[in-house]
Amino acid sequence: MRVVICATVAASLLAACQTEPSANLTPEENPPNVTVDASTDFALPTSDNDPYVWLEEVEGEKALDWVRAQNERTLGELQADPLYDHYYTDALDVLTSDERIPYGSIRDGMVYNFWQDDTNVRGLWRRTPLESYATDNPEWETIVDFDKLAEEEGKNWVYKGANCFQPEGGKWLCMVSLSDGGKDAVIQREFDLETKTFVEGGFVTPEAKQGIAWVDENTVLIGTDWGEGTVTQSGYPFIVKRWTRGTPLSDAVEVVRGEVTDVGVWPAIIEKEDGTRLQMAVESDTFFTSTYWWLPDGEDEKVQLPIPPKSTPQGVYQGKLLVTLEQDWAPEGQPVAFKSGDLVAFELDPFLETRALPAVELVFSPDESQAVNGVAIAKGAALLSLQENVVGKVLTLEPGSGGWTTSEIVLPGTGQSGIAFADKDVDTVFLNYEGFLTPDSLLRYDVSSGEVSPLKSLPAKFDTEGLKVEQFFATSTDGTRIPYFIIHKEDMPLDGTTPTLLYGYGGFQVSMNPSYSAVRGRLWLEEGGAYVLANIRGGGEFGPQWHQAGLKGKRQIIYDDFIAVGEDLIARGVTSSEHLGIMGGSNGGLLMGAMMVQRPDLWNAIVIQVPLLDMLRYHKLLAGASWVDEYGDPDVPEERAFLEKISPYQNFDPAADYLTPLFLTSTKDDRVHPGHARKMAHLFELANKPFYYYENIDGGHSAAANQKETARRSALEYTYLNRRLVPTAGR
Repeated sequence: MRVVICATVAASLLAACQTEPSANLTPEENPPNVTVDASTDFALPTSDNDPYVWLEEVEGEKALDWVRAQNERTLGELQADPLYDHYYTDALDVLTSDERIPYGSIRDGMVYNFWQDDTNVRGLWRRTPLESYATDNPEWETIVDFDKLAEEEGKNWVYKGANCFQPEGGKWLCMVSLSDGGKDAVIQREFDLETKTFVEGGFVTPEAKQGIAWVDENTVLIGTDWGEGTVTQSGYPFIVKRWTRGTPLSDAVEVVRGEVTDVGVWPAIIEKEDGTRLQMAVESDTFFTSTYWWLPDGEDEKVQLPIPPKSTPQGVYQGKLLVTLEQDWAPEGQPVAFKSGDLVAFELDPFLETRALPAVELVFSPDESQAVNGVAIAKGAALLSLQENVVGKVLTLEPGSGGWTTSEIVLPGTGQSGIAFADKDVDTVFLNYEGFLTPDSLLRYDVSSGEVSPLKSLPAKFDTEGLKVEQFFATSTDGTRIPYFIIHKEDMPLDGTTPTLLYGYGGFQVSMNPSYSAVRGRLWLEEGGAYVLANIRGGGEFGPQWHQAGLKGKRQIIYDDFIAVGEDLIARGVTSSEHLGIMGGSNGGLLMGAMMVQRPDLWNAIVIQVPLLDMLRYHKLLAGASWVDEYGDPDVPEERAFLEKISPYQNFDPAADYLTPLFLTSTKDDRVHPGHARKMAHLFELANKPFYYYENIDGGHSAAANQKETARRSALEYTYLNRRLVPTAGR
């Protein structure tokens, strides 16, 4: 069985060394047309008044004029650096190389893949037989050419995925999601995989943040923007309707209605092992709590799944519904109790018959060094993705008379591993493996034989000779040990001179795991820089508790963790404040903003990507209201009081000696509002402080609509980092 939730939800963190003052920057480090004078008086934003809200008008003429002026200034400076062309060429070579693993999914013996390169900028959706896929040169058949489609329709189409369904004995039908410019808002159009054409007169939706789930060949569940007053404060749907083929969307019948205060309500399907599809709706009451509603056929009343609010159905194996827990749970009337992070199960059919919770059993309980990443169901196997001390493992799960047992699948080494593809009707599972210095490899796991065999692997895309990976622990302010990885030259001198880039996120239970990045390798590691990945709290590296330790008013501990890692790097002699730079995006962009205002002395470069920065208005901008359970609600006085202390935008000090930051955002980002970066950068401008700012006019939350734009963004980032952190003699 599979659980399909069809939604777009934002996911999404010292040695007292003095940073070189901005006034002493060398001319090439000082952005043009920006004088360095902190004496200018101007109106600062307060908790009650923000004079710069005009920059929140996403496509307002005045705001875009400001954006274009900043883009011209920043691009003119950074692209003129001799390093830029070198970095851009290397990044584009990596991003558009044919030497990439074409990850995909299997349907009826065919592997489906989405592919972009320098010729197919918007990408191809294509397929090949599994036997051909296993060869070095698969024979690909194009399903949709999105460059051609965009040109024919005069749209800036960005492919956002396909939700496919095969009725018993029928042909595959898909709802293809297309975004104009990379936004989260999409249109969906029905597509016939057999004829490779969009279905004439088929299901088509207007643009919205939406979700859709197939009930049968002629019926779908859909949650979308139904008109005024039908989306939540976060901009997501809270009404799900059942829509029948051949009828207008306006005639769809409502089946579930949530509240405007919900994050959103999404259609879903639970597919049992016999192919029965249970209609579901997921009411996301908050970002971290949900109510799962079963919609029985022929009944008007919905039935709640008897699982706790902080839990997630993962699939059904041998008739048992598997559920991961993000909170402690003592099922009523049962002599058992489970802890947050456990994987549990119960028989599904007895619940469907009686509507009462059957006996719940423990499947797997992680220890303090472990965290459950997820569960996947294949034909004849249940698989558990696990991380242990931030290193990935994959286990098989099997129920028995004495309880559930596990068996570890042997992988190539110590790094990040996961389940790339599994399906209840397919006995082939794709596993992926990678490390900081080990390129991606795709493994084929045969359920029937238990054999793991290499299917595809990448050649090295940067020179790893002489590089080394180590894991260290820093001690945070409360005594907690914070792990971090560092990749560096084996002969790195411990004299504080190594240019070092520290990356962090710290939020939403998102784990930061070892990964292979050829762009990072070529543009930074090959150049002699060290790269550090901080596993700070707020993430999911050690389970739900690691995340929940930094929620709302406890968030400062996340920032303390990150500072502790920076200080530990300096104490070890790896680097110094002069040569230490930091980078983060989205929630990690908020982390960067906090680090800029809290510890400007500790770093000499900050790359702030698609950030949140105004924490007193974030809940009023785009999807921001959905994150109040992560950050706190500015409309609740005690939570607002804490946010006032940590909000980078409100804590900007025109007299402070800030370093020169690089802000990056996207006009088309309809998840994190570009106004955050715009307004913070504008404060630097008004205070006559040097800064760089680049806003991609297209691109969505990733800030890149295509690989060429991704290459440009990477080249800008590493040109900036090199200028700030590498001694002049080393450039």
